[in-house]
Amino acid sequence: MYSVGIITLGCSRNLLDSEIILGSLKRSGFKIVNVEDGADVCIVNTCAFVKDAREESMDVILDAIQLKRVGKVKHLVVCGCLSQLYKEKVAEGPLREVDLVLGTNDFPKISLFLKTLKKGDNRTAVSTRLNYLYDENSPRFLLTPRHYAYVKVSEGCSNFCSYCIISHLRGNFRSRSIESIIEEVNKLSKTGALKEINLIGQDTTSFGIDRYGKIVFPELLRKLCRLKNSVRWIRILYTHPAHYTDELIRAIRDEDKICKYLDLPIQHISDRILKRMDRHTTKIDIMALVEKLRKNIPNIVLRTSIIVGFPGESDRDFGELLEFLRQTRFDRLGAFLYSREKLTKASEFSGQIPEGVKKARYDELMKLQQQISSEINRSFLGREMDILIDEKVEGERDKFLGRTQGDAPEVDGGVYLTGNGLKIGEFCLAKIVDTLEYDLVGEAA
Repeated sequence: MYSVGIITLGCSRNLLDSEIILGSLKRSGFKIVNVEDGADVCIVNTCAFVKDAREESMDVILDAIQLKRVGKVKHLVVCGCLSQLYKEKVAEGPLREVDLVLGTNDFPKISLFLKTLKKGDNRTAVSTRLNYLYDENSPRFLLTPRHYAYVKVSEGCSNFCSYCIISHLRGNFRSRSIESIIEEVNKLSKTGALKEINLIGQDTTSFGIDRYGKIVFPELLRKLCRLKNSVRWIRILYTHPAHYTDELIRAIRDEDKICKYLDLPIQHISDRILKRMDRHTTKIDIMALVEKLRKNIPNIVLRTSIIVGFPGESDRDFGELLEFLRQTRFDRLGAFLYSREKLTKASEFSGQIPEGVKKARYDELMKLQQQISSEINRSFLGREMDILIDEKVEGERDKFLGRTQGDAPEVDGGVYLTGNGLKIGEFCLAKIVDTLEYDLVGEAA
């Protein structure tokens, strides 16, 4: 049976897809290896959300083709969002050495395709129907450390923001059942090593609306908090500001296991731009939500995402955004240059912003956030905090990297720790002795 290695690009949702792919292949008898060590089959699980992601995917595929040419890889499979977007084009031209192309709906069939791979194959088998939804019985090969894992509560999206191609890549929004998610968490935590669950989806706050006829995310959260297992942190990612309810806010406030951390992408604050984005929310709505969250959930850490240079964004719109961010002081912030996507409404909008203007605005926004982050971090100096230890600092004795409850894996900063007897995957109490722009420095108590 073939040995298989995978390269994953993009977000945590893609990472979980890769875990499902590898789990399915392992169950079918394939050997899982690191690509750099050599593999019979190299799988590239691509991202195509924006132009930069597509370019990175193309570069990685070309690198994998070179591995194939020198004999380090026998077969090359490309799957995921880029395949779904371009279908037959993925294996053409400079990519004609790709043996197999699969989309975002084809993960369950991947072992069947790999078993029939032959030298010289050049097949495209991308489904046009997008209805795949993994469940508690889907095998997983975890790519995260043993102490944290991602759990996808839904797939696809039906918000149809004017700039976004997710519905074309992943289909309409579809929720898993509450029972399926609970059973999966029980399975993941049965070894006792799991300390943190990160709930993900395109819009976690809409969980259940399609399956149950109403949003039942708070119910799911409370049931997860009642489980008797090793999980201490339950983190909520990828929320939508238009879909928060008082019941959800109460659940986050009341349940000790739920991290007092929320990923709240607002994308912009100008009403004119929000309307063009089809975000179904307004400046007043966003301001009221932020105020309510901070009033009702003590010490809440808020992360947001911003799109810079959306079509029609004037200097006044951008100035309004900067002033809002200056006043609101989000704890965490990620910014992205607007990417013109052909399948979206916004690609046809007038007022497309020159790349140089986008970049200048991005730089100005991130300079502001760097200052805000540095000031917020200084407020932690001298405090004692619970830290989840993620990894050892290579080449350093008794030095580790961990995270507070206010830091999501991979996307946020962390805490550089010094202490004796520290163990990866365990919690420790640490005193913050220094601060950086995005990170903290602590000593284990």
